[in-house]
Amino acid sequence: MNLKKYVTEALAQGAQDALIINARDIVLDPRTMLKCRFGCTGWGHNWTCPSAPGAVTVWEFSQIIKHYKKALLIHTYDKNLSQSISFAIEQRAYTDGAYFAFSLSDCAVCKECRYPQPCRAPKKARPAMQAVGIDVFSTVRKQGLTLKTLKNKDDQQNWYSLVLIG
Repeated sequence: MNLKKYVTEALAQGAQDALIINARDIVLDPRTMLKCRFGCTGWGHNWTCPSAPGAVTVWEFSQIIKHYKKALLIHTYDKNLSQSISFAIEQRAYTDGAYFAFSLSDCAVCKECRYPQPCRAPKKARPAMQAVGIDVFSTVRKQGLTLKTLKNKDDQQNWYSLVLIG
């Protein structure tokens, strides 16, 4: 399967960067749970949060990711765009025959999650990379891309999504 077309598609949809990476280069670290649970205001407030009932655990994901060979790493400066691109690529990969393609992107489907009421878009909602134990900083830096912490209110927020493919 030619994965370069997904890079082209992501860039055409507005991504700043899009790279095909080896799945083994995705850095897992269970300490991401500490940052989620004790640093995120969304903890316990949305369906894609690791605190939600039935969420994939870091330990489950560490077994799941072993079955993937490649992934598309997508960089944007907008959370909604990141979610939109990664989900579109996931769908495209699925129709191309990669039926286990799955995107990881901080969910931006709804402006405000209705949690604990039922999810409005369960077919589109996706967890963030850190929610399943991915060390986003290490993964991104390993690919030569930038990810910096915001120091000023005028700094641009970096958003990264990942589409696991085959």
